[in-house]
Amino acid sequence: MSVSLYEVSVESYLQAVGAVAHFLEKGKTYCEENGIDLGEVVETRLFPDMLPFRFQLVSVGHHSLGSIQGIEAGAFSPPGSGDGLDYAGLQNLIIDAKAGLEALTQDDVNAYGGKEVIFEIGDRKIPFTAENFVMTFSLPNLYFHAATAYDILRMKGVPLGKRDFMGRLRMKT
Repeated sequence: MSVSLYEVSVESYLQAVGAVAHFLEKGKTYCEENGIDLGEVVETRLFPDMLPFRFQLVSVGHHSLGSIQGIEAGAFSPPGSGDGLDYAGLQNLIIDAKAGLEALTQDDVNAYGGKEVIFEIGDRKIPFTAENFVMTFSLPNLYFHAATAYDILRMKGVPLGKRDFMGRLRMKT
């Protein structure tokens, strides 16, 4: 059985981004019903030396749709901080990433197979193939930042479970 670049990337991104959109909505509802300031949530960190909730969600968008855009361009850099984005803005960022991913075609994404993509951070340049970039860099980052956002909402009391994190499964049809 072979797996295409589209299946490994876009379909995996859609599962994660869809789950994030879902748990963000649950988080908003819970916070509003329980008098928790959404502005405070946006700036919450799990630990002082970790980046805030806001950055976690910017990173989810960046390591999903932004990953495909980076492959297309041949270069990928770290995301911005998302300064100035409120909770609603973060929700929109995730919704926009999901819509952008849904607009991609299998043929277009699969055509990037074997393409070189360079991760650029400062003066450092790390070369990947599209497939290795997705599997060893982009997906692990996406899951890390999605899990951190989930954990921050759980820390605030939002009643989320593993099913909320996993999103829509791709079952045998």
